[in-house]
Amino acid sequence: MTDRRDVAEHLKFFAELGVSGVSRDRAWRERASSISGADEEPAWVTSEPAAAPADPANAAAALVAIRTDLGDCTRCKLHGQGRKQIVFGVGNPQARLMFVGEAPGADEDIQGEPFVGRAGQLLTKIIESINLQRSDVYIANVLKCRPPGNRNPEPDEVSTCEPFLNRQIDAIRPKVIVALGTFAAQALLKTDTPISRLRGRVHDFRGGIMLVPTFHPAFLLRSPDRKRDVWEDMKKVRDILAGAD
Repeated sequence: MTDRRDVAEHLKFFAELGVSGVSRDRAWRERASSISGADEEPAWVTSEPAAAPADPANAAAALVAIRTDLGDCTRCKLHGQGRKQIVFGVGNPQARLMFVGEAPGADEDIQGEPFVGRAGQLLTKIIESINLQRSDVYIANVLKCRPPGNRNPEPDEVSTCEPFLNRQIDAIRPKVIVALGTFAAQALLKTDTPISRLRGRVHDFRGGIMLVPTFHPAFLLRSPDRKRDVWEDMKKVRDILAGAD
């Protein structure tokens, strides 16, 4: 059955991350995390999102306005290099957690939604590993159009598209941004430092947002031995959202 295969794949993924097991006992879920990495129930379950706009409708309206301004964008050369559609962003306008990748791939270009291919399926599992769902977070990319052949974003493309990402961030006002991969982390942090040196630390971003760089899910598909690094990064994210020191 498909459901059994899905469960098996999730259990295999959690095992690769170092999660040793789960329990139905509520007391087990609520206990403090131990050195072995046992999960605790995050504070977002019962607390109000501190960083959300006073009027939740404002964020949703702002995102609609940004998408309208973006239009059928022809501001950079990507519009004439085979892209099928704009891939704007998707998720909860009140999200306390936002993920930013580099650019849409082939599946995303077809469906018009970020992270829907194999890397997106892995991202979903990563989100679920900290007791959240995709519908709880917001997901976007630095570039809104697919580069031909999934090549790396070029500086002029990033500089042209980046203002729209910044407006998305300003509208959502998340508590944490996870920058997925080299180009997202470098664009947000304005650095040329490689992701291998940026990850493992929490960076202050634009006066109050915590930015956590980590490896891109597509990289993990090629290098599954680095999944434990991402799990360590996501535990930091979980603790920030839970209000841990």
